[in-house]
Amino acid sequence: MAETSVHEIVAELAALEDPKARAVNEKHGDDHGVNLGKLRALAKRLKTQQELAHQLWATEDTAARLLAILICRPKAFERDELDVMLRAARVPKVHDWLVNYVVKKNPHCEELRLAWFTDPDPVVASAGWALTTERVSKNPEGLDLAGLLDVIAAEMKDAPDRLQWAMNHCLAQIGIEHAGHRARAIDIGERLEVLKDYPTPPNCTSPFAPIWITEMVRRQHDK
Repeated sequence: MAETSVHEIVAELAALEDPKARAVNEKHGDDHGVNLGKLRALAKRLKTQQELAHQLWATEDTAARLLAILICRPKAFERDELDVMLRAARVPKVHDWLVNYVVKKNPHCEELRLAWFTDPDPVVASAGWALTTERVSKNPEGLDLAGLLDVIAAEMKDAPDRLQWAMNHCLAQIGIEHAGHRARAIDIGERLEVLKDYPTPPNCTSPFAPIWITEMVRRQHDK
């Protein structure tokens, strides 16, 4: 029965394929053409189904994996299982959703953060940095913020894109959330100039850390 369901759902996802959506997604490295609103509607209909999520993930199809993330039970995964899944998640959207929707809600999150943070694979390491950024914002106790800034100052400039982006986000979050480290965070951003020229749409905040930090702190003060 479950196997039939997987085939039916994969067929349904194929029917939702939109060439225009695929063209837009592929610019961001995401190889699927399913509108995310329609994908979420399908997930809502299916509700939580852990076994089905496992089987959808096993298809290796990007849209199926995104759906699997939406219908899974995040706390049900074992540590090693999530490690294998993260290493297989090379598509940016799958990687981001897996980290944000599953790993962050899993009891092994901190263990995985520590393991991934120093991983030699920069995509895996970027997940460790994303989880560290979450702690910088919500649970900074026990983190060596000065040490994190040391690593960012030494390594962010030459880091591969995905890892660089994650490190930059951490830099900005340290500057936004922790006034005692703000001046140094801004100084590091100004010196390294990472994402300084990143094209930013009107009414959006630049990811260049000094601008990002300054703008978010201003908004906090305006509240």
